[in-house]
Amino acid sequence: MRIRKCSFCSSPVYPGHGSCFIRNDGSEFYFERSKCRRAFMKKRNPRKVKWTKAYRRAKGKDLTNDFSLELERRRDCPLKYDRETWQKTVAGMKRIAEITTKREAKHIMDRLKVGKKIENLKDKQEVDRNIHLIKAPAAGLRQKKKEMEVLMEEDEELDDEQPQQEMVAMEEN
Repeated sequence: MRIRKCSFCSSPVYPGHGSCFIRNDGSEFYFERSKCRRAFMKKRNPRKVKWTKAYRRAKGKDLTNDFSLELERRRDCPLKYDRETWQKTVAGMKRIAEITTKREAKHIMDRLKVGKKIENLKDKQEVDRNIHLIKAPAAGLRQKKKEMEVLMEEDEELDDEQPQQEMVAMEEN
């Protein structure tokens, strides 16, 4: 028996599980659960249904363009194995599993970095929008008081200069 892939969500369908649908043209569709079968019969697009692997690949949430994933594909041609080839194959499968886990971990970390940047940007925007909640009201009063003092000093200087200018203008007449 072989482990098949669900035709809708791409998850594995183990022997004795799931259901099979055969169209009139002879094409076979395997479904892991009735949820997948119902969605398929309703002609839903797996790339638009959020819980499917096709959606995750289309939105860049899963690693897709990786050579190590190509090695998992089903091969229809039978091969004769001797003991040496079999041992090399098992060792190669272990190595491929290591490489795949490393690449998936790197992919996840890259996605998390982008998410952190977006989160920091949103936090900064929220602080800018709601700065009045963070700033103490007294701090604004102190700043206004200082501005008023500066304006009063400037007015006093202008008032002191105006009589002097008037006296100079009278002397010239």
